[in-house]
Amino acid sequence: MTASYFSPRAILGSLAIVLAATTTSFAAATDYEFRLVEREVAQGPDATVAVRLVDKRTDAPVADAVIFTTRLDMAPEGMEAMTTSVEATPSSEPGVYKFKTNLSMEGGWRFKLAAKVQGEIDTVQGELVLQAKP
Repeated sequence: MTASYFSPRAILGSLAIVLAATTTSFAAATDYEFRLVEREVAQGPDATVAVRLVDKRTDAPVADAVIFTTRLDMAPEGMEAMTTSVEATPSSEPGVYKFKTNLSMEGGWRFKLAAKVQGEIDTVQGELVLQAKP
């Protein structure tokens, strides 16, 4: 019968690899944030709302996210049932997403969004408040 011998250096090296693999940091949905490009938007039937999606860890813009849910309502004014349509429009700036809407009344509007970011399992959600000004 032969005895096997494990080198302490080999054991420590293997342990370091295992620890590195198990402590690797992965992003979570909470690592991303929607931000308004402009807090005040011109009231009217052709209003444009622009939001920026950023990685909070680096403050870098996140391009190519798939925004699949949007809701714009007047909840800040106590009128959550007052909603309006939201239509995605092209944007030339990476990480900026633009939407055409009808801000029929001046005042506070809540914009809720949900998106999928490439490589992330969880959904990124945001809730922003903007002001429609005449």
